[in-house]
Amino acid sequence: MDPRLQKRILQKKQELDELRPLPQAALRRLDEQLTIEWIYNSNAIEGSTLTLRETQLILEQGITIGGKTLREHFEVVNHQEAIELVKSLVAQKEPISAFHVRQIHALVLAKIDDDNAGQYRTIQVRIVGAAHEPPPGWEIPALMTDWADWLGKQENVLDTVELAALAHHKLVAIHPFIDGNGRTARLIMNLILMRAGYPPAIIARINRQQYYRVLAQADRGKPEPLVNFVARAVERSLTLYLEASTPQTTPLPPEDEWIPLREAAELVSYSQEYLSLLARTGKLEAIKYGRIWHTTPRALQLYMASVTGEQ
Repeated sequence: MDPRLQKRILQKKQELDELRPLPQAALRRLDEQLTIEWIYNSNAIEGSTLTLRETQLILEQGITIGGKTLREHFEVVNHQEAIELVKSLVAQKEPISAFHVRQIHALVLAKIDDDNAGQYRTIQVRIVGAAHEPPPGWEIPALMTDWADWLGKQENVLDTVELAALAHHKLVAIHPFIDGNGRTARLIMNLILMRAGYPPAIIARINRQQYYRVLAQADRGKPEPLVNFVARAVERSLTLYLEASTPQTTPLPPEDEWIPLREAAELVSYSQEYLSLLARTGKLEAIKYGRIWHTTPRALQLYMASVTGEQ
């Protein structure tokens, strides 16, 4: 993981821990918001055509969206139930096992493919557009046992964010199910994060191609881009939780206000494009509002100081 990014994550995690217990009203609203984002983005990555607003209407009002398939509606409701299971598993002390993965998958595919929900595949599959070829079906039970053993051994060795990212990749690479592998792997990733006190990380639909690219790099033995990709999503969630949990009795100082990168570029000798690269790679603290990256003058100063320190 990029050391600048790791340092910011650990610092924000410490700040969040120091604020506990978090204000319940603010926490509840943010939790509801992130749950909707989580479900919308995870389903959209897999091809759902529902919008964020349509996802919210299905979850909060039980509305049937005209022109959308029954499967897409089930994907929303199922994902919400799977998240509730994840939340219940967060509080449990027992190690995350292959059985938990199957439990979560059973909810992901409920009423969509009941014959295969929670069941390992027994046939060979290929991942469309990927060079990686998943193992044959007969190897799945043993590989999933090995995955759970690896996870248990690494839990107190690896950084939590790195562990979550790698566990997610290893699960996707095994591809234990006919369908629903990506959703299940992202749920497991967040289970690992949430057990360690992190908020869930949301892999955004608009970053879908980058997400697939870093997974492919991990397939080729280069997991660092995937770890940084997940870490940036973790940092975004930490930032949102800190903003929602920190009392604002006075206006933010100008150096801590989020500004678009086009404005930030006017404060330094770097172009907007280069700042965007720094944001995408986690070297510069930044957050996306919609499609636009934002950073703060303080974050720019810290990055410039770190570069000077490396020289």
